[in-house]
Amino acid sequence: MAGRDGRPRSFLGMRSLAGQVFLLQVAIVVLLVAAAVAALVLQSRADSEREARNRSVAVAETFANSPGMEAALKSPDPTAVLQPKAEAARNASGVDFIVVLNRDAIRFTHPLPDRIGKKFVGEVGPALDGRVVTEKLTGTIGPLIQAVVPVPGADGKVIGLVSAGITIKSVSGVADNQFPLLFGSAAGILLLTMGGTALVTRRLKRQTHGLGPTEMTRMYEHHDAVLHSVREGVVIVGGDGRLLLANDEARRLLALPPDVDGRRVTDLGLDQVTTGLLASGRSATDEVYSVGDRLLAVSQRATDRDGGPPGSVTTLRDTTELQALTGKAAMARGRLKLLYDAGTEIGTALDVIRTCEELADFATARFADYATVDLAEAVLRGEEPASAGGTSGGLRRSAFSGRRDDTGLHPLGSVVRFLPDTELGAGLLRGEAVLVPDLAQHSGWQQPDPERGARIVACGLHSLIAVPMRARGVILGVALFWRADRPEPFEDEDLSVAEELVARAAVSIDNARRYSREHNVAVTLQRSLLPRGLPDQTAIDAAYRYLPAQAGLGGLGGVGGDWFDIIPLPGARVALVVGDVVGHGLHAAATMGRLRTAVHNFSTLDLPPDELLWHLDELVARIDQDESADGSEGGGVTGATCLYAIYDPVSGRCSMARAGHLQPVVVSPDGDARFADVPGGPPLGLGGMPFETLDVHLAENSRLVLYTDGLVEDRHRDIDVGLEILRSTLAGHPERTPEETCEAVLRTLVPARARDDVALLVGRTRRMAPENVAEWEVPSDPSAVARVRADVSRKLSEWGLDEEAFTTELILSELVTNSIRYATGPIGVRLLRDRTLICEVSDRSSTSPHLRQAASTDEGGRGLFLVAQLAERWGTRYTDDGGKVIWTEQLLQP
Repeated sequence: MAGRDGRPRSFLGMRSLAGQVFLLQVAIVVLLVAAAVAALVLQSRADSEREARNRSVAVAETFANSPGMEAALKSPDPTAVLQPKAEAARNASGVDFIVVLNRDAIRFTHPLPDRIGKKFVGEVGPALDGRVVTEKLTGTIGPLIQAVVPVPGADGKVIGLVSAGITIKSVSGVADNQFPLLFGSAAGILLLTMGGTALVTRRLKRQTHGLGPTEMTRMYEHHDAVLHSVREGVVIVGGDGRLLLANDEARRLLALPPDVDGRRVTDLGLDQVTTGLLASGRSATDEVYSVGDRLLAVSQRATDRDGGPPGSVTTLRDTTELQALTGKAAMARGRLKLLYDAGTEIGTALDVIRTCEELADFATARFADYATVDLAEAVLRGEEPASAGGTSGGLRRSAFSGRRDDTGLHPLGSVVRFLPDTELGAGLLRGEAVLVPDLAQHSGWQQPDPERGARIVACGLHSLIAVPMRARGVILGVALFWRADRPEPFEDEDLSVAEELVARAAVSIDNARRYSREHNVAVTLQRSLLPRGLPDQTAIDAAYRYLPAQAGLGGLGGVGGDWFDIIPLPGARVALVVGDVVGHGLHAAATMGRLRTAVHNFSTLDLPPDELLWHLDELVARIDQDESADGSEGGGVTGATCLYAIYDPVSGRCSMARAGHLQPVVVSPDGDARFADVPGGPPLGLGGMPFETLDVHLAENSRLVLYTDGLVEDRHRDIDVGLEILRSTLAGHPERTPEETCEAVLRTLVPARARDDVALLVGRTRRMAPENVAEWEVPSDPSAVARVRADVSRKLSEWGLDEEAFTTELILSELVTNSIRYATGPIGVRLLRDRTLICEVSDRSSTSPHLRQAASTDEGGRGLFLVAQLAERWGTRYTDDGGKVIWTEQLLQP
């Protein structure tokens, strides 16, 4: 047989696929036969060893238990008695030796007389204990198996041993005789199998025409490229009526879904005429069929000619006339005009509901009598919709447009469901528009609510188009267009118009949805940056309100930079903060969060209000410099104000400082309201100007009101008017709680649609009872430490805190001792019983102690470490006279 290049090649040419398969099959058969022969040989050897072991044990046990064995062993000459018997038994049993031993393993018998009386070679220890021993070894007669068994006496004790052995060669003769038959059978099986493999390979070679794998792959790739690149549809149907192949052009022309291979042609969803032709398999030449909006020239031939498989092959050519193309061009111009008008009337606002209403109104004015829009709940919330159509889960009716309201259609706000097992629901679930020309005849659209469907038909609605709203590959909802007053039903052209109109509206709705999502993200960010609740403290009874600007009036959905905070400080004090960052949006909210965090960090240093604002001003200036150098658009802090106040419930002193912020309001216990005259400072970030502090003494049950400018500013009134309204609202009502005060102020000053953020913080002062405060003056004498400890112990006993006495004495001893050693001037000790037990030691030194790890050789340096271990918290703050206060807090048992 000649190859493709003209050179002769063998029947099993290794370049062909058939030859390679033959070699693979032969290799597998040879390996299997070799494995089987090896297994049989190994099995034969194992059987030979087993037989030798069994025979040796049987002969040894039989001889050991033979009559007269005990008497022979105890006779004066055991060899004379036992040697003849052992040789007779050896010859009768076919073993190679039978040896009788005494307990010292000395031979009494042996086939070779010169071995008698010598030491036995082998393991005898277990046999002396009454057990049988077998072992494989190589002796002078070759590989053998020997067994050693005990000879029991009348009293059951071992009086001697018997060993019998046989060579493996003696019992393997039968298996060796079978090897010629075994290898002959294996050779026969190998020849038969190779012959069968050669026949199968010959058959394979005929079917593959002697082609090699590379040639077959290249031929398939060429065939596949030609099949799917030609502009002519090809469909192959098997003899059982199932679709075997459809190229890309056929799928396009017939609008076939992707998973059609193997399905019956009657299940492809084609029109009846085309389905009949494909199922019949008859011959056809250039027969014209209307498929959708195309005219196809169809030719069909059977595939079973010349011995081929049963079935048919069909070719399709698109022969739509130029007149149809001209009509499409005119229709396209009308669509362009419609889309132009839709672009000016739909999507005028970044609001999901408003865009749906504009779509419904536009549709009823152009080609429908009624229009409704139903959206997924996730879209209405501004969330990302599901990747697949979720129409079966229910949609919320968001827009309705039509002349009458009593048509039976679902009202606004109701949930509309589309069953996936109906034609309407299945089409919407696939993301495909559905045309129902005659509602009275269609039996699927009304299945979710047959009674409502009957009412709709009775009200005159006769035709329907349902179009899913798709954007970025996901379904946002469904738009439904109905005809009632227009007598003509919807047609395919109307369906195309509706699809394009809804596609344009879907983009606007998705933009509005994404705007809502960004708004929700910004609001969530802002909420996360504001306090979640009031901290635990006893200095004030506080209430707060935060109102964002109305969405659409104040930046990005009302997100702004107003903020407030309540920060517990050491010594039972509390800090009240209100701030405002100019502007709205994410940048203002993020800047607000940075300033609030900075105030928290600075407050841990226990700075007075003017110093804290100075540090905050420096921080804002650095932020402006960094972001200006970075060149980021919208960077920097365009303006920020802050009011910081510290209230001490022990003394009633309140220190306040402000940076460009409005004056706070102080309401006395008798109801008199006045603005605190806090010295003004520049807004944060300007730099170069110092801040000043106002110190006032607040009586118990006074109210301190802090707020942002959004509360009093309004474009319809002057800010001074707003401040006076605030003062008059707060005055004259001493009985109000902070919560009631917040409600009254917001009700009076804040409109329904605020254009700016509002932050309001109201704190009613409390005073610490004198019996909860204990103070001592300590002379600068080490002997005074003992007196302090005694006084503290007595005071704690009065307070019922005996369990805290020991720890408190240790803490105060260390702190007072340090002050005596390193400070000058008078030393003060103060105990406060609050939520925690607070110990304070004050002196005139400005040097702050630092916690350090003392070395093992250091004599000191462990006192402050001990204080840190015993106390829950500790720290240092500086006083106005240049001194300092070292404080600690201890948790109290409930």
